[in-house]
Amino acid sequence: MSHVLLEQTDHLSDTIYKYQKGKLVMATPDILPLRSDMSFAMGIREDILRTWDEETAKHEVNVRYKAEVTAISGSKGDFTLTLGNGDTLTCEFVVFAIGLQGNLRKMGVDGEDREWIQYQLDDPDEYADETIVVVGAGDAAIENAVALSKQNNVVIVNRRDEFARAKQGNNSLITAAIEKGELECLYSASPVLVEDDGIILKTPQGETKVACNRVIARLGAIPPRKFVESCGIEFPSNDPAALPELSGEYESNVPGLYIIGALAGYPLIKQAMNQGYEVIEYIQGNHVKPADEPLLEEKFRNLPGNPPVDEVIAHIQESVPLLAGLTTLQLREFLIDSDIHTPVKGDIVFERNDYTNSFFSIVDGGVDIQVNPDDPSITVGLGQGAFFGEMGLLSGRRRTATVLASQPSLLIETPRRTMIKLINSVEAVKRVMDEVAVGRQIQTYIAPGIPMDELEELIHAVQVEEFDQGEVLFREGDAGDCLYLIQRGSVTVSREIGGKESVISYVAAGNYVGEMALISNAPRSATIKAAVPVEALRLDGEKFQELMARNPSVRQLMEDKYRGRMLENIESTKQPQAGGIIQFLVEQGLGEATDVLLIDESLCVRCDNCEKACAETHFGQSRLNREAGPTYESIHVPTSCRHCEHP
Repeated sequence: MSHVLLEQTDHLSDTIYKYQKGKLVMATPDILPLRSDMSFAMGIREDILRTWDEETAKHEVNVRYKAEVTAISGSKGDFTLTLGNGDTLTCEFVVFAIGLQGNLRKMGVDGEDREWIQYQLDDPDEYADETIVVVGAGDAAIENAVALSKQNNVVIVNRRDEFARAKQGNNSLITAAIEKGELECLYSASPVLVEDDGIILKTPQGETKVACNRVIARLGAIPPRKFVESCGIEFPSNDPAALPELSGEYESNVPGLYIIGALAGYPLIKQAMNQGYEVIEYIQGNHVKPADEPLLEEKFRNLPGNPPVDEVIAHIQESVPLLAGLTTLQLREFLIDSDIHTPVKGDIVFERNDYTNSFFSIVDGGVDIQVNPDDPSITVGLGQGAFFGEMGLLSGRRRTATVLASQPSLLIETPRRTMIKLINSVEAVKRVMDEVAVGRQIQTYIAPGIPMDELEELIHAVQVEEFDQGEVLFREGDAGDCLYLIQRGSVTVSREIGGKESVISYVAAGNYVGEMALISNAPRSATIKAAVPVEALRLDGEKFQELMARNPSVRQLMEDKYRGRMLENIESTKQPQAGGIIQFLVEQGLGEATDVLLIDESLCVRCDNCEKACAETHFGQSRLNREAGPTYESIHVPTSCRHCEHP
């Protein structure tokens, strides 16, 4: 086939060329076969580039270097490409394989362009005996940070509380490096300002300055939208992260103009190489199945009637609004990471308190959620197109309810890491999920049995608020204008007793605070403070009171809760020492724990059952040190493993 490969630079594969020297290039997904005449396997950057140079020559690929394309016009069979030097080329078909690396995303803060701020790292060995801040949580940031830590003091800044976007290998790499003390990580932190001698970061504990010699920000890249649109290619929305809409054969809305690789939503090398092979086959009129087709066929093999892959994917896109915003290519990748289930009526999907955190989408059928552990007959039903499991996804805590299939169903179960990555990268998914999840949490914890359309006004007025550790949500004596549903983290409840503020209780994710003032129309009866970084849904007080007025069952639930909390407040004034214990436990980090071992030394009979249980959990080797750890009155916190919201 007559062809020309236009390279903007003087070498092949500029993306890999700009990887740090000595980088181990992964060939993920591991289960995906490679279909290409060019070799590719996991290996060192330099070896891969050398192999491709040799094989490009061997296959007599017609490469034109330093040939930047500045404009494309025309249509299928008659395209004209204009180059930076003024030359023009004509062709029948165009394949975009331009990636995103030429449009690196910056920090977006004052000082982001100082001379010691970098958005690329070529050779980590060039730097030694420096304090270097690496901003980012993806593969590039992790690899840069670990490589630099060998001869530098490195701090990696992650704006979230985990490295969900990274490949599994890199996630393990950075976690191990942090645990060994080879580098420091600041979680839930983000840049605020770059000064002459360091960077100001916003952290859960407030703003902090990290003095450093260098900042390397690896924040991904932005699609070159202006250039792509100038070629006639359309995007589905104005979202800066949106990707062009493509057919199943990678063809854009411009006939004859194809897009593969990162710009198509497939940033992995092996995927892009497979697409390159397939798109040439499509251009030649040959219908070949995508390389991932056998993997998806295996996923769908138990579906009734054994439908073809394309038919199943189209049905999923039509049936699940949450996934409708994905391109076909993104959805295929999503499904490869997921599992397909076909439960019948009465089958348990998961049980309350299970230690699982996967996410479920309902393609067909439906489920019943048992919202009251004391009465399984009280359920919330979900049907086709809905999703569930989001509370475990968001809070990191155990399952809050038991879910059963209400009829023969088709469910997609997606691992937490895959779902978090999708939420962080596709704005349409995050938007749909946020709105439905808010309504679901209100239904589950505050208004069971109330249909979603009845909650619409309240949902639209909801604000998602974040609080740093120690920050006050509201104070005792404040006017009550809202109710908070704790979505992530936990809070302490304190009151002024005998002229001193005393902690009287602790409220974890999945519960709400602030209803007492709305029921009684009296000032706040307690101060609510974030025990750890908290994300909470702020429900407008006026809208909530309107909901209670329309729905007596909601008012009754709130009044029952109100009476219970009034009794708790009365008891707390009788036992002020209990507040000291709660405050002590929160200070020991128990606000982040879902399960922890505590010993009441006034009751302990030294039976050794805790030691035996720990040993059985850890293959015969106990990790419990009962003597170590702090004590408050008779309550002892031994050194032992904990189950945490975000370990």
